Order: sequence, then structure tokens, then C-alpha cells
Amino acid sequence: MQITTEGGPALAELDGDGAAARFLLVLTHGAGGSVGAPDLLAARDAARPLGGLVARVTQPYLVRGARAPGSPVRQDAAWAEVVTALRERAPGIPLVQGGRSNGARVACRTAAAVGARGVIALAFPLCPPGRSPAVSRIAGLRAAREGGARVLVVNGDRDPFGIPAAQDADRVVVIPGETHALKGHRAVIVAAVAEWLPTVL
Repeated sequence: MQITTEGGPALAELDGDGAAARFLLVLTHGAGGSVGAPDLLAARDAARPLGGLVARVTQPYLVRGARAPGSPVRQDAAWAEVVTALRERAPGIPLVQGGRSNGARVACRTAAAVGARGVIALAFPLCPPGRSPAVSRIAGLRAAREGGARVLVVNGDRDPFGIPAAQDADRVVVIPGETHALKGHRAVIVAAVAEWLPTVL
């Protein structure tokens, strides 16, 4: 499905039946990644048996071939347009959104604006490796909760970007042996998302 935004077209891969869905889950990729990332697929697979219509969104900058997201303001504006279009396919049901790495930041920053009940933040990039802790992006994560959304964080204990603290989300799941990629432990990610989702619906 192609969605027109002011930043260019976005692409959404849909899994589920909008007419019968109990909730809409919108997920997106990391800065240079894809919607086929293992942790995004795990989140999708957790949501589908619970009645979720799942949309995995390739953002406009990646569709047009850019390697980096660019301005957060423009990225967030395009994301809001994408979510609005997707909600038209399944009106009147709860919205949960999420993503991995940069996509998790977008989902947190825009949660209040789009009316998301919950945010799934996979591999939230707390602080760039080698940078001062003063560069922490924790304010973006906290913004989702301050806007009324519940937040699930799933990070690896070997993530060089760091790990959000327990008080910065409603639930923080730290997976032993995992890096920022969150490529393994699929069953752990599925279980964490499946257990958490009913608490926000």
C-alpha cells in the first residue's frame, strides 16, 4: 500500500483484516533498515493472534533512496500523515505504534500527536556510542508517557547505545546477549509484546 505524504510516498505492508481488527499496530524500521527486521517481525507475530491489524511502514526518506532520515520535524510530520491514512482503513479501534532504533524514536515523539495508546520501542537508541551521556535521547522516550501512552522497551544488554532505565517506561525488557540488532531471541520478543499489548487495549 502506498501512502502519499508531503515528504513523498511511504509504503505500508499490511497483515490482518481491518474489518475484524481489535487494534491497529503501526511499526517502522531503523534509520537504514527495513521492515523485515527480525524484531519488527516478532512484534507483528505477537500482535496478529491478539486481533491486530499490523502495518509495517517504510518511511518516505527510505522510499526515495536517502540513507538518513533528515529533519526529525519533517520525519514526524510524514509519520503523522501515514498513521492518519492507516487509521482510515480501521477506524474506531485503538492505535499502538512502534519501531526499532530511529523508528522507536519517531513512535515516541509522535505518540501524543497521533493519539497512540501505547508505544513499542525496540532497541531504543538512548545515546550514540562514544558520546557524552548529556546527548541522551531519554526525553523523546519520556515524551510518549507524558502524552498518555504506555511504553514497552525491548533492548539487548550488549546494546552500545545503552539501555533505558525501568522508570523511563512502563515495562523494560532487557535480553541477555543481545546487541542493538535484536536479531535473536525471537520467542522472547514475541512473548514480551504479546504479554504487554493487552494491558493497553
